Amino acid sequence: MTEDEGVRLTETEAKRRRSRNAAIAVVLVGLVVLFYAITIVKMAPNLAHG
Repeated sequence: MTEDEGVRLTETEAKRRRSRNAAIAVVLVGLVVLFYAITIVKMAPNLAHG
């Protein structure tokens, strides 16, 4: 095997990798949204007082 051949995934392995990557992306986006919402909620009282 030469260096430029790399690792060949079967179709099942490729599907599992895509599914896992999608799940990780959803979790990361969810955390970002959660942290953003928490930040806005914590800042809201300060913004109301000017």
